[in-house]
Amino acid sequence: MSSTQDNKPSALHASKVQVPTSTSMPDNISLNKWEDTGFEWAGEEAPSSFERLATILASEHEQSNIVLNTTLYRRNNVLHLAFTLTGEVWLTCQRCLRPIAIDLSDEYDIALLDNESQIRLVNEEQDYLLLDEIVTEQSPERLLPFKKLVEDEILLKTPMAPKHDDCEMSVEQFGKIPEEEETENPFAALASLKGNL
Repeated sequence: MSSTQDNKPSALHASKVQVPTSTSMPDNISLNKWEDTGFEWAGEEAPSSFERLATILASEHEQSNIVLNTTLYRRNNVLHLAFTLTGEVWLTCQRCLRPIAIDLSDEYDIALLDNESQIRLVNEEQDYLLLDEIVTEQSPERLLPFKKLVEDEILLKTPMAPKHDDCEMSVEQFGKIPEEEETENPFAALASLKGNL
């Protein structure tokens, strides 16, 4: 769901945005606290810290941290979550079974809509989600599942069956392949009968 919109604020350059003091990536963003004032977070996160992504990472290669710059902002009375990812993850090639690097670098901008009537306020190309479907209510807060949304985009960017462009399929052979015995063609006898008729 990467964004192609040109007039959105960059996740790196949002104005009048408060920055929380936390250094680790938050699992959730409190909408009660940040949806009107804005939110910004920048940092690095280990790919293995994303629960679903961790299950497909190649264990044979060291994973580097993913750099993330995030802004939660409001435009045209619509809440947006914009973030920039920089980095790569190593998965296992489905042909040769060796590690393959998948580049995650991209910019994302997701409109977070209060209801379906707000769809008309965003461009046709704009990715959007309905807040009612993703926000968890934990009294007294409405929590946006920030880390899960970022992980969703990472998983959409990773191929289901990663493959190198120029590798051979790994084939393991166990034991000797028996040589085929030469047998007489069963139709040879029929051919000889045909000549006698």
